[in-house]
Amino acid sequence: MKTIYTGRVFSVETGRKRFPNGREHDVEIVRHRPCVVLIPIEDDGRVVLVRQYRAPIDRETWELPAGGIEDGEAADAAARRECEEETGRAPHRVERLGAWFPTPGYCDEEMIFFRVSGLRPPPSDSIHRPDEDEDITTRPMSAADAKAMVKRGEIIDLKTAYALTLI
Repeated sequence: MKTIYTGRVFSVETGRKRFPNGREHDVEIVRHRPCVVLIPIEDDGRVVLVRQYRAPIDRETWELPAGGIEDGEAADAAARRECEEETGRAPHRVERLGAWFPTPGYCDEEMIFFRVSGLRPPPSDSIHRPDEDEDITTRPMSAADAKAMVKRGEIIDLKTAYALTLI
């Protein structure tokens, strides 16, 4: 396999690969590090969504917070970090719900879903802030209201639509 592109978020490989049936095929594979998807739950049961601009679709979206796992970082540590970075809140509890591959036909990204709760202000010396390219607005709402946003087409992000079925 030959890497034909390497970027900040993913790389692309092309080449021939032998499949389990013994045949070789030309393939293109997007290599993407694993990420965490958070379902932040307030003490009153509301879920916290974030609104941010997504350049690939040139629009703002309502989503659940998510982000990449850094090299050497444990998934639960990434969930705690991303919660602080994207919601400005530190979770007391982090519960792993499962992991899935959203586009295994061409990409190896694994999304690891967590319920985070017991949200509190982060320590005053916390270094976790939104990434430079993120301008995030947060909104707590009932799970029913968030699910209604999916039905009305106001939430178009598949990971969020799926995760809302877990609560």
